[in-house]
Amino acid sequence: MSFGSFNAQQTHSVKAEINMVPLVDVMLVLLVIFIITAPLLTHSVKIDLPKVSNTPNISKPEYVELSIRENGDLFWNGKPIALELLAARFADEVKKQPQPELHIRADRLTHYEKVAQVMSVAAKVGLVKIGFVTDPSHSH
Repeated sequence: MSFGSFNAQQTHSVKAEINMVPLVDVMLVLLVIFIITAPLLTHSVKIDLPKVSNTPNISKPEYVELSIRENGDLFWNGKPIALELLAARFADEVKKQPQPELHIRADRLTHYEKVAQVMSVAAKVGLVKIGFVTDPSHSH
């Protein structure tokens, strides 16, 4: 049965409307499903977890300070040492656990060749933790 006017001259056009009833039905079904399943998702298992302390473990790593003067003189922790004896000293340090760090403190005008020699000797023996000590107050 069709509703409309009795005027036969008018053309019949299609009405495009969205039917909201099925959408509301689906939303109500989903709402009921979520209401039923939500309490089941909050079920938890009680376990006794261990307690931990919040204090940091501060341990200063051991290090060896090797100073290189402008003229090429080497100092092992403040005591003079010859370049030939470095390999034996580095080998002794490599055996320690944990392996100490090598801090190289070179004068500003020291030739890089001398620093590279020290680093080469340390690397050949197996000393892998090498750092440079600088003075940030003399930046240009």
